[in-house]
Amino acid sequence: MMISETFRSIQGEGKRIGTLTYFIRTVGCNLDCSWCDTQYAMNGGGDVSIEELIDLVRSDDEVCLTGGEPLLHRESAILIEKLTGMGKIVVVETNGSVDLSNMPNNDNVIYSMDIKCPSSHMEDRMMFSNIDLLQAKDQVKFVISDGNDLEYAISVVGRYSPKCEVIFSPVGGMDIEPLAEEIIARRLKVRVLPQLHKLIWGNKKGV
Repeated sequence: MMISETFRSIQGEGKRIGTLTYFIRTVGCNLDCSWCDTQYAMNGGGDVSIEELIDLVRSDDEVCLTGGEPLLHRESAILIEKLTGMGKIVVVETNGSVDLSNMPNNDNVIYSMDIKCPSSHMEDRMMFSNIDLLQAKDQVKFVISDGNDLEYAISVVGRYSPKCEVIFSPVGGMDIEPLAEEIIARRLKVRVLPQLHKLIWGNKKGV
């Protein structure tokens, strides 16, 4: 697999936030979001075998497969199956534009799927049929930049009624307070979460 970087840190996003995690970041993405914070993963990296990746995480309980877009790599399904077969929890971060119907699904894999809002300029690339495939153990995330994004996210949640956790987060670097106040005022049944790793380390890579 073409891998951009691997590192051990804490999970900075979603329902597993704060959990000690080993990150495997693949190279390449089929989207180009306006606020993307991992442009460096679009190219470069190196070829790492599945066996080498397994050796890297052998002592870890939780792994996050991220990108880029990890599901563009056919080896990702094999890696997920092997890691979950070892009893590890695997969080798969996917951008919402890749079909999940043929991906491994068991109690140890958590799909963390983005739905891109208008400020990303990628909202027309979403595969909304994926929402029906998400289970209670999974999560769907919306990165919110402005009021237009918020209205869009609310409309998507209302239309598709995800069975999983719904998470709203501000674009990295933005104040989380206005978003939290909107959620409270509207009594929305979603979770508001920051990007914890950015609060701790800013835009530093490999953390």
